[in-house]
Amino acid sequence: MSQATRVQTPWRPSHGLGIIAMSVMLPTIMEVLDTTMANVALPQMAGTLSSTQDEATWVLTSYLVANAIVLPMTGWLAIRMGRKRFLLSCVVLFTLASAWCGAATSMPMLIIARILQGAAGGALQPLSQSILMESAPPEKRGVAMAIFGMGVVVAPIIGPTLGGWITDNYSWRWMFYINLPIGILALFMCQAFVEDPPYLLEAKKRSSSVDYVGFALMTVGLAALQVVLDKGQQEDWFETAWITWFSVVCVVSLAAFVAWELRAKHPIVNLRVLKNANFATGTAMMTLLGMVLYATITLQPLFLQNLMGYSALDSGLALSPRGIGAIISMMIVGRLIGKVDSRILIGIGFVILAAISFHFAGINLDITRGHIAWPNVIMGLSLGLIFVPLTTTAMGGLPVEQMGNASGIFNLMRNIGGGVGISIVTTMISRGAQTHQTLLAGNMNQYNPRFQEYYQSLVAGLSQMGNPAQAKQQAMTVLQGLLSQQAALMAYLDNFRLLGMVCLLCIPGVFILRGRKKPAANVPMH
Repeated sequence: MSQATRVQTPWRPSHGLGIIAMSVMLPTIMEVLDTTMANVALPQMAGTLSSTQDEATWVLTSYLVANAIVLPMTGWLAIRMGRKRFLLSCVVLFTLASAWCGAATSMPMLIIARILQGAAGGALQPLSQSILMESAPPEKRGVAMAIFGMGVVVAPIIGPTLGGWITDNYSWRWMFYINLPIGILALFMCQAFVEDPPYLLEAKKRSSSVDYVGFALMTVGLAALQVVLDKGQQEDWFETAWITWFSVVCVVSLAAFVAWELRAKHPIVNLRVLKNANFATGTAMMTLLGMVLYATITLQPLFLQNLMGYSALDSGLALSPRGIGAIISMMIVGRLIGKVDSRILIGIGFVILAAISFHFAGINLDITRGHIAWPNVIMGLSLGLIFVPLTTTAMGGLPVEQMGNASGIFNLMRNIGGGVGISIVTTMISRGAQTHQTLLAGNMNQYNPRFQEYYQSLVAGLSQMGNPAQAKQQAMTVLQGLLSQQAALMAYLDNFRLLGMVCLLCIPGVFILRGRKKPAANVPMH
């Protein structure tokens, strides 16, 4: 067979896309759920293991640090170990680490297990994405990314609700134990239906020395970044010396990492893939989308629980319709890819997402559950319009040998965007509430006729209900509570308004993206 013929005959897997998708998405959904389910059970974990709330937060931080370090290395590790072997190893380690988490008898034991879980889970998302992109013919890549999107977008939405239900009705340990049957099933399916393409075997032969310098710089930089994002607000950011030093270490390490990787002959993360304009633009837009997605997932439950008085389970049920909207949208959009210009779908998605964010910036405390649920359905629809075409446009033009590396970078930047978004909104809620409270308190004085009218009517009502001598003090207590509540509400609305503006910032990226072309030629058959 001639070279020309071999190039025109791309590799195709032995099994159908459907069974491959089921095989790789099982462990991916398991990993994404574990990322968000643990958030709601921190108080129970702290109480059971006799630790403080601050110590319990390291259950989240340790997982995220390990996850962030492994994510960009996925393509390199898949070549060194063989992708199927690496995938099976990650599923086994994640499942065993889940069992260890559930059986933990102390907080240090749980944190060590979570580090192992995060290290194993970090590779599952990019591995699944690259396997699906390679296994699907170009005309079905939209369907493949719709399947992948259901896992990475819908799972974080239902994770807190599922975690709250398991914790309330059973024990937090069962959030980890339920991974055992899923992990075992995923292991058997991946063994039976996933295979390595020929180009990986050739790439393994060409791989030589390990990039120890790149690995060290990346590990230090990403670990420092994750700790700063997770602990910054709690430690008052740069008012704390160690946060400042960690930030300096992060910036210096990551800058040195980028410089080193661009010059290294065999880099552990090939950043040269960012020379592809569509991939670079798509990665930037996905970073901002991750910021909006994870910030919204954080903001809305806090709003419903802290200001509306919802329980954790009720707030999850109010927000879960977003997942329904996302599933419906991804099923439709997956079939539209190739028939409708992806840039149109992405642009419409960001406009809708911005509109919904601005809608939430105008809500008040008199809303019902329907005022939250229906806009979330529309938000879910917009996420499907964005995620599937953005992923296929960003990665669809890359050669298959670059997809593993590109998928690791793509997923890492979405997660970093999410971490930045969560840090920004939690900081703005805390500090914004203080600022608004100071401004609103200026209206509570004897020279404000509206305040005096409301105050006197409140005193009169409380005098009739109780002791008149205490009515004035009780009225001021009530007013202070209302002041704090309104200040907090205004801080939440500021955050939703900011997220709307972030969505609008993504729209120019639509005009930078290039139209869909034929995918790059695949590696020759061997």
